Amino acid sequence: MTASHDGSTQRGAAERSPGDGLAAFLAKEWGASVEVALRSLASAGARRRNVLFDALREGERIPLVATIIPSAAVQIMPIEVEASNLRFAEAAGMPVPHVHAVCDDPAFVGGPFFVTGLVEGETIPRQILRLVERAPALGPALARQCGGALARLHAADPARAHPRIARPGGGGDPIETSLRAAEVLVRELIQPSPAFTLALRTLERERPSPPARLSVVHGDFRNGNLIVGEDGLRAALDWEICHVGDPMEDLGWLCLRMWRFRNDALEVGGFGAREELVAGYEAAGGRFEPARFRWWKAMGTLRWGLGLAGQAKAHLDGSVPSIVMAASGRRVAELEWDVLMLLQRSFA
Repeated sequence: MTASHDGSTQRGAAERSPGDGLAAFLAKEWGASVEVALRSLASAGARRRNVLFDALREGERIPLVATIIPSAAVQIMPIEVEASNLRFAEAAGMPVPHVHAVCDDPAFVGGPFFVTGLVEGETIPRQILRLVERAPALGPALARQCGGALARLHAADPARAHPRIARPGGGGDPIETSLRAAEVLVRELIQPSPAFTLALRTLERERPSPPARLSVVHGDFRNGNLIVGEDGLRAALDWEICHVGDPMEDLGWLCLRMWRFRNDALEVGGFGAREELVAGYEAAGGRFEPARFRWWKAMGTLRWGLGLAGQAKAHLDGSVPSIVMAASGRRVAELEWDVLMLLQRSFA
């Protein structure tokens, strides 16, 4: 799979493989002959796929990853905006893969994509928890590192973010924006959910005041979107729902029970305690707000339950036929239970 700088490949366009398409794109991008050696093809959650490969350019071997959006039906934000989010986070001092190139032309690999440096480490949650089991000191350190990384992201000036995410809806109040979005999703459920309806009404009644300061938030920072090694946090992945909002949204989301993968005793991703997360956040300059954190943790649980129901619906109505999307529906009842337990503890 070799391409010259004019974009030609050894195969015709009709036969182009992911390796051929990536070689052609990088040759055009770099203005040099490029050979691509594929490492593996991997899924990227329910909607995207990753191609891990080495690019050989003028004797240099560069380990890379292409994150590909295979269908417009599953694209949340334009690919150049997500790449901009990664660059923003990197400039803020958060560990992320470095973006090398962005392409919105589907001709190369069947959809828009961006290319980042390959960061070695574990991404599968159970494998991360096994790392922690083998090295007990890693879990607390990882929780503190997550807190520090989020604090650095939240401290960065939102005005420097991509214009697409720098203007929050709801009149600048992320609480209002989140409530209205959840209300729409509750109305669109295939079958009514008294638990989700109760959660929404309770969160409306217990809503906190708007945050004193808006920040860029990751939006999906959790065990499952992290690269972890024996030294701890190496990178945060999946920046497609990054937005300007309340910093406590990120901390609450990280602590959802769903991201503990049966290791429920440790609130932070199944690997650390809340106190360790907060210590890392505050040591890096963040300000932890317990009441707002609890509200966002409950809202995050509601949103994820509604999101799983929406994924199952997308399979059932044929808009995104996928067994992974269909299987999401089996966990909706679990989220109903989770949110009811959180309401009982936080707002009873």
